[in-house]
Amino acid sequence: MIGEVLFRIGPLAISTFGVMAALGFLVPFLLIEKELPRKGLNPRLAYGMLIAATVGGLVGARIYYIAERWDRFLADPVTMIFTGSGLVWYGGLLGGFLLAIGYVHLNRVSIPLICDLMAPLLALGQAFGRMGCLLSGDGDYGPPTDVAWGMSFPNGIVPTLDRVHPTPIYDIVFLLAIFALLWRIRTRQFPPGFVFSLYLLLLGIGRFITEFYRNTPEVFLGLTAAQFISLGLIAVGGTYVLVARRLGLAKS
Repeated sequence: MIGEVLFRIGPLAISTFGVMAALGFLVPFLLIEKELPRKGLNPRLAYGMLIAATVGGLVGARIYYIAERWDRFLADPVTMIFTGSGLVWYGGLLGGFLLAIGYVHLNRVSIPLICDLMAPLLALGQAFGRMGCLLSGDGDYGPPTDVAWGMSFPNGIVPTLDRVHPTPIYDIVFLLAIFALLWRIRTRQFPPGFVFSLYLLLLGIGRFITEFYRNTPEVFLGLTAAQFISLGLIAVGGTYVLVARRLGLAKS
């Protein structure tokens, strides 16, 4: 396991998670810059979306992390805000998405159109983020296990010598599969918002499953907060997908 620091340049430490998070924004940016002209849009729109998604994603991820650990935040707010760990997936997704969509709206571009373009790239960007979680050992792993692929994180941000479920790998598999599917169908004719709704449906299913292999506290009925959010995504995305297909709007 690489651990928290990937390499050093003099006194400057380059974090493993920071590098992967940067790639998680940069690679989708390069792809959407190429995709925008296909829809007749200015590729320069991608630059503003990148900045908005980066700021919103980092802030949203940290806010969600603090909200889940409010008692610890009240006891030591400075550490909770500036610690090297603590960027929660759903918080980053929501924060980055809202700020990027706000920027798109200000530029008078169709939000459903942009959402469909962003759908596969969101999955790809999140996969890079989960790679960062895995390589840095930020504590986002599961309970101890004796499965053959169990891993320990002795040099992680949140170290453990126990062999545990490498939950980020499970997320990465789901996310790359979602990206591959949505990227393959992106040029087909679907009603506006269909591809993004499919993304929400598949994302919710994947996270609902992997959450069973994570140390997240349960909040109600044996489920975690992330699982309830996942159920909401499944309901919203699945409803639109089913209605569109039933009406014969989704044409291959």
